[in-house]
Amino acid sequence: MVEKVVEKVVGPVETGLLDRVRQSTAVLLTGPEGPDGDSIGACLALQRLLSVAAPGVRVDVAGSPGHRYGWLPGAAAMVPDSRVGAYDGVVVLDGDKTRLCPDVERAFAGARWTGIVDHHRSTDLGGYDVALFDPAAESTCGMVSALAKGWGVPLDADLATLLYVGIIFDTGGFRYSNTAASTHRLAADLLETGIDHAHIMLKVLVERRPAALRLMARLLQEAIFLAKGRLAMTTCTLAMMREIGANGGDLEGVVDMLQHTEGVDLAVVVVERGPDRVKLSLRSSGRVDVAALARSLDPGGGGHAKAAGATLLTPVSEVIQRLSSTLVPMLDALP
Repeated sequence: MVEKVVEKVVGPVETGLLDRVRQSTAVLLTGPEGPDGDSIGACLALQRLLSVAAPGVRVDVAGSPGHRYGWLPGAAAMVPDSRVGAYDGVVVLDGDKTRLCPDVERAFAGARWTGIVDHHRSTDLGGYDVALFDPAAESTCGMVSALAKGWGVPLDADLATLLYVGIIFDTGGFRYSNTAASTHRLAADLLETGIDHAHIMLKVLVERRPAALRLMARLLQEAIFLAKGRLAMTTCTLAMMREIGANGGDLEGVVDMLQHTEGVDLAVVVVERGPDRVKLSLRSSGRVDVAALARSLDPGGGGHAKAAGATLLTPVSEVIQRLSSTLVPMLDALP
């Protein structure tokens, strides 16, 4: 049995992941189901790195970028989850194996080797042959930038665009507390390649489709406030999505709007994903560790202390009652 390699991407970069890729014919890179800007940016960026560092190996990226990320370099060639086949290796970026969609989960289970590149403190590194993990990194894209430097792959505008997308997504455009001095130094390096940072910021963090505006208006209007205003919750059903003509990408930003409401310590958006299957997006002002909360609700849940997610195998009609009975007493106990 090959000994597991655990690498921390700080300082000199080990070569365990690259060695595994070079020994393979086909490798799949994937984020969790419903990937965000950091996971898509990291997957596409790592794909570009490997095209230079491991030429001759087919490296695919799973998922559908949607309207928000479809313009990114390499996004048009992403493999829809339903068309994912068999691979020698599967690497999960910005998430873990418990959050994969069923089609990708099958590819992961059948792979000869598996890996993870992640920065979430709640991530369980068990079950991977190669693990690159740095909880001090502001984003997974920040970790991939360290791989580029360690592997000697030069920055160009396309690679810089992908990395910048993930960095601004995970730092909220450098507004969140995970932004460090090193984050700004890296951003400066990326800008020196000539990328249009204002356009990237607009597409990733600001621009909305008309359907997204209608969906946000509906969800904010129907939000409920409990625990003396400390808890804000709203629910998005599949019927609502069909009625408005919205898709999963149109939900980005809703939970942040709730969390940024005066007096709110905890914001929750309940998203119906299918029969008896609900996704929770959790945000905190800092008084509640939502990574720990997500893990308590779902063994596969997790994320950051201020931003996390979980999946419940529960009818959407029961979720609000369950969350209310759990979260209100917890918030009422806060000083």
